Amino acid sequence: MYPSVRSRWIPAAAALAFLALGAATARAEVKPGASAVTRRARPAATAKATAPKPAGTAAASADSSRTMMLKGGEEGTVFRTLTVQGEDRIHIEVERPVLKLDVDPSKAPGLDRGTVRDVLDRTTPDLEAPVLAGSARDASPWVAHPWLAHFPEGAVARFRPEVRNVASWRLLVVNARAESVAVFHGEGDPPREVAWDGRATDGSPVRPGASYSYIFEARDKAGNKRNFVGEGFRVNSFRYETAQGPVLVFAGHELDRPGGGAWGADETPPIVMQVATELNQEPVERTVRIEVTARSAEEANDLGRRLMRWMSPYVMGDPARLESVGFVASDAPAGAAVKVSTETP
Repeated sequence: MYPSVRSRWIPAAAALAFLALGAATARAEVKPGASAVTRRARPAATAKATAPKPAGTAAASADSSRTMMLKGGEEGTVFRTLTVQGEDRIHIEVERPVLKLDVDPSKAPGLDRGTVRDVLDRTTPDLEAPVLAGSARDASPWVAHPWLAHFPEGAVARFRPEVRNVASWRLLVVNARAESVAVFHGEGDPPREVAWDGRATDGSPVRPGASYSYIFEARDKAGNKRNFVGEGFRVNSFRYETAQGPVLVFAGHELDRPGGGAWGADETPPIVMQVATELNQEPVERTVRIEVTARSAEEANDLGRRLMRWMSPYVMGDPARLESVGFVASDAPAGAAVKVSTETP
């Protein structure tokens, strides 16, 4: 709070300029002296000036105390001539308005407490605008390649046994060592088609790039058994779904450049770009596990490092979620076998 009155003796010339420019109510009192100052002013403040008593005349005695009012903020207050006789000093008293501050936060605009619902509605975060703004400025490093077809949908092999009037049947998928990897069986006539998704009896995928065959056994109602040995076939890349997401399996030779030669530093095999396209459909917080099975540890580790380098620019999320694991198997196909899957951390 400012004081209501402030008093000070200042030179007459400065006092007249102050009265001409001031916006508050002021009172001016002349102190007698030996000099005189003449000013013409149109003040904007209200002031009182007391003139000194002239010596030797009755008229001067009557004007010994003369008050002049300068009305602040009003037009038309004009004094053609203001003469101050004396010491060239004027006593100024300025009356300032009282300053009152209302610091009650409950009365401040914009600070209404309201109900809990009002507070929640006022502070609802906008999650959509930052995402849209970021996507408008920053290009996504991931480019989908839906035209690639290295991982066809459906079964990797379909068997069509053409036998009728049998009591039971069994179909075995065997590897190059004549070991059974998958078994299908039933009573009565077999279906027109038996589809195989590329997984072994325990649910694990078979190694791509290797050769397989099948044996079909049928028994008639008399107990006689007949065997049919099918032609060999090769399993290349395939995919299947699990509770953790898709599993992508392919042979190492499918990474080779068409026509031979090595891939350049800024080039990526098309099958790797399709793997990234499939993985980017899954939550980005999942770990991407790359399993390489080769005939030597050096070959498995080298291929794992190359796959991580190729996939990092295309797989969305933190590149640290890519991990590679190498396995050694004497019956691994030439060029190794690769399995890519996602795992929830």
